[in-house]
Amino acid sequence: MSDTEAAVLVDRPTEGVARITLNRPEALNSFTFDMYEALIAAFEGLRDDPDVRVIVLTGAGRAFCAGHDVRAGSKPGWVRPGLGRIQAGKYTMRVLGQIPVLMRSMPQPIICAVNGTAAGIGYSLALASDLAIAARSAKFVNVIHNAATGAELGMSYLLPRAIGTQRAAELLLTARPVLSDEAERIGLVLRAVEDEALMDEALKLADAIAVNSPVGIWLTKQSLWFNQSAGSLEAAIELENRAVLASQATEDAVEKRASAMEKRRPNFKHT
Repeated sequence: MSDTEAAVLVDRPTEGVARITLNRPEALNSFTFDMYEALIAAFEGLRDDPDVRVIVLTGAGRAFCAGHDVRAGSKPGWVRPGLGRIQAGKYTMRVLGQIPVLMRSMPQPIICAVNGTAAGIGYSLALASDLAIAARSAKFVNVIHNAATGAELGMSYLLPRAIGTQRAAELLLTARPVLSDEAERIGLVLRAVEDEALMDEALKLADAIAVNSPVGIWLTKQSLWFNQSAGSLEAAIELENRAVLASQATEDAVEKRASAMEKRRPNFKHT
């Protein structure tokens, strides 16, 4: 296993659930340029796996992700030598900008288990997840103001939709940190739990999702996020109606109904 591969680990802790762990604890899981590509590869490797119905994203050690590792000194391999700073930066931000879009387009819901500091891209990853649970030690830090504007990687789109425009404006413009209790209160995370209970809570939530039919989970996620920008109630209902009809046509939906009536765990066959 290369250093890059070791920095983003994938395992299967329970049935139907894959876990992605950012694994540079000595650097508070801050990202090198190679690590961005490794995270993209991890998501893409799980996207079409029918045995994965939920993804949990977390960090190793005492932090979730401290942002970009400016001390690593690495340069992105996707930028052609000789480009000026703005031109090179354009390519870099295009690659990084794929990550929140990819996360929202994944068929599996993504649960972010935020252990400790979430800064920079760590903040964005939590926002791009479908659900986030924070450890009591969690702290959300908007560090991009140190180098540029107050928003990156979709924060100006995602944060107002999570907590409302005025709260988002204050956090983006001041860059003040948000601790776990406030994050729960304002809706930045679903809930805050004791540090030692974080992974258990994330896996419990993942399991509550994974017992639903695979196509039903995927279409529910699509309806949820596509309808954030629906032009009307009628348009939102039309998308939901199509999702209902499509999911009802699967054998897994039949199995889900039978298992609920028989009070047992469903045995999905991806049909």
